[in-house]
Amino acid sequence: MGQGDTTTPEERAQERAKQYVGLLWHLAVFIIVNGFLWGLDFAKGDGLNWAYLVTIMWGIGLAFHIAAYWLDGSGFQDRAYRRFLAKEKDGNPGD
Repeated sequence: MGQGDTTTPEERAQERAKQYVGLLWHLAVFIIVNGFLWGLDFAKGDGLNWAYLVTIMWGIGLAFHIAAYWLDGSGFQDRAYRRFLAKEKDGNPGD
């Protein structure tokens, strides 16, 4: 789409599906590993001590992955490209 994209709709759909599957794998591994870590932390018998730290930090990374996937599919970059291109053509390159 913007910026001289020469890919076909099928290629774009295939790339989007690949990104979606990658996000689902990230989410699945997050749930499984964090579930194991929380179980391990609780199994020690003195409550929750450290597993939540892993969940929080990894959760931040997962949130960025979700945001990147959502923004990529929203057409945000293409709309911004067209807006900036129009400003450049009008001789007003500022934001």
